[in-house]
Amino acid sequence: MSTDPLAAPDTARDASAGWEAVVGSIGPKVRALRRERGLTLQQLAQAADVSTASVHKVERGDMVPTVTTLLKIAGALAVPVRFFVEDSEPTHAAVHTRFGDAVRTGPVVITGPPDRFRSSGTVARLEPGEERPGLRRAGETLLVVLEGRLDVEVAEARYVVAAGEALHFPSWLEHRCRNSGETTAEIVAVDVPDV
Repeated sequence: MSTDPLAAPDTARDASAGWEAVVGSIGPKVRALRRERGLTLQQLAQAADVSTASVHKVERGDMVPTVTTLLKIAGALAVPVRFFVEDSEPTHAAVHTRFGDAVRTGPVVITGPPDRFRSSGTVARLEPGEERPGLRRAGETLLVVLEGRLDVEVAEARYVVAAGEALHFPSWLEHRCRNSGETTAEIVAVDVPDV
C-alpha cells in the first residue's frame, strides 16, 4: 500500500470541493432567477418573507442560506428547492419533442419539465363540434391554429381564429374554445404562469 498522498485521490477533499461548488452556485442562481422575473431585492425579500440584507448576502455568496431560507426563496421564485442544489448545467439544455400522429389520440405536451421551464404547451386536435372550456389561472395563454378554424370566447368577446393565426390573452379571464368548422382543427396552446 502506498503512503504517497498523490497516489490516490483525497476523497474528503473531493467531497468538500463538490459541496463547495453547489453552495457557491446558489447565489448566482438566485440572482439570475430574480432578474429574470423582474424583481428587485426588496420585492423578492418581501415575497420570501426574509430580510433584504439576507437575500443580498445570499446572492453575493457572503451567506450560506439555511434550509428554511432557501425553501422560502425557492417558493417566492416558483422553483423547486432542488433547482439550487443540482448541477449548474442540465445534461441537456433543450427539450426536443416529437408529436406527429400522437396528437390524434389526445393533447400532447410539447414543453419541457416544469421544474426547468415556466411555460407549458400542448398540441391538440378538436374535431368538428368539439368544445373545451379553458382552465382559469394567473398568467397568459397563446393559441396558435395550425389547421382548421377555432371559435374562441374570452370574457364574452368572440374571436374566429383560422389556420395561420394566433390569439394571446390573460388566462385568468373566462375562456372556451369550439371547433365550429367542418374539418379538424389542430392547435398549439402555450401557457405562461404569473410568477
